[in-house]
Amino acid sequence: MAKNNQHLRNVLVMRLSVLGNVAMTIPVLYPVCKANPDTRFIMLTKMWPASMFHDRPANLKVVDFDVKGSHSGLIGLLKLAAQLHKLYDIDAVADLHNVSGTWIIDAYMKLKGARIARLDREKPKRRALVSHRTNEPLTPIHDRYRNVFTQLGFEAPDDFTHLYDGRDWPTSPLVPDKEEGQRWIAISPFSSHKHKTYPLEQMEQVIAELSKRENYWLFLMGGGKQEKIALRSIARKYKRVVSMAEVKHKFIDEYALLGKCDLMLTMESANMHLASLVDLQAMTVWGPTSPACGYLGYNQVIEDDIQLDMDCRPCSITGDKACKYGDYRCLKNIKPEYIVQRVVEAVENNARNNTKATRLAMNGRAHNKTTNTD
Repeated sequence: MAKNNQHLRNVLVMRLSVLGNVAMTIPVLYPVCKANPDTRFIMLTKMWPASMFHDRPANLKVVDFDVKGSHSGLIGLLKLAAQLHKLYDIDAVADLHNVSGTWIIDAYMKLKGARIARLDREKPKRRALVSHRTNEPLTPIHDRYRNVFTQLGFEAPDDFTHLYDGRDWPTSPLVPDKEEGQRWIAISPFSSHKHKTYPLEQMEQVIAELSKRENYWLFLMGGGKQEKIALRSIARKYKRVVSMAEVKHKFIDEYALLGKCDLMLTMESANMHLASLVDLQAMTVWGPTSPACGYLGYNQVIEDDIQLDMDCRPCSITGDKACKYGDYRCLKNIKPEYIVQRVVEAVENNARNNTKATRLAMNGRAHNKTTNTD
C-alpha cells in the first residue's frame, strides 16, 4: 500500500539521457501512474525520447526540454526548474538519473519544499563488477527505478505487459500485411557505442543465411546517415530484406512493425528495450557489457541472449570503453552460424507454440532475478 504520500499531487520524474535509458522507465512509470491515479506525474526528458510515450496513463504528462538551447548549462537548468515549478506546482521529484544536471533541478525543487528521491547508481558495485573483484550483479535498473517511487511512498507494481495492453494494437501504412506462415525478424545491428556493436561484415553473414529461407522477412533497424548507407547496401543484396532506415517513420510505425515480428536480434541497445515495450522476444548479442550490469530488457531473459564466457567480461557498464586488447574478441569470436542457429530455433519454437503470451507464462519475470552467467 502507498504510504506517506498523501500530500504529493505533482511529481516531477526525470531521465534526461539517451533513448534506451528513457525507454526503460516506461515499464515502471506506467504501472506507478495507474496505481496512483490521484497524483500527476510529469516526465521530463529529451525531445526525441519524449515521443515514444504512447498510450500513456491519463495522469502522466511528458515534457521535453531544449538540451542545447535555452535550457543548457547552469542558468538554463535553473530557468527550466523555475518554469516547471510554476507550471506544475511540483511537490516531489523522482530523479531516475542522478547526475549533475538533475542535481541542479533537485536543489531548486528542494528549496521550494519538494521531497527528493534519487536513483541509486550503485557505483561501488559497478566498480567491483568491471574490475572483476566480484561476480555479484547490479540490481536490475527497473528495480532501482521502482525503488525511487517507493521512497516517496508510492505503490510501484511490477505488472507491465506492453504499451497497448487492453487497447487495439497500432497499425501503420508503412507496415505491410503479414501473410500466414511468414516469419518476421527485426534486426538491429548497431548500438549507441561502437564498442558494443557486432562486426557488420559478420552480421551481414547472419542476414545472408537467414534470407535463404523463403518464408523469412528481415527488417533492418537503424538511424543516422552512416547506418542508413550501410543497411541500404545490405538490403539490396538479399531477398526479403527491408531497411527501415530508408523509410521515414515515427515510433508508432516502429511499434506497429515490432508487434508483428516473431523476434528481434539486437545489440545491447535501445531497440532491445523497444522490443520489451511491445512484448517482443529480444535475442541480444552482448560484448563488453553483460546482463549482470543491470540493463537487461524488461521481461527479457538471459537464456535468450548470446554472449561468450570470458574472464575480461564485463569490462564496462555501458560499453563506452575501447577494448583493452584492441580486437573486440568478445564480439568477433561469436560465429555468425551460431547466431543463425539460435535465431532459427527461437523463431520456429515461437511459431510452434504461438508464443507472445506463452513466453511470459513460461519465463515469468526472470529479468528481475538476474544472475551473472559470465
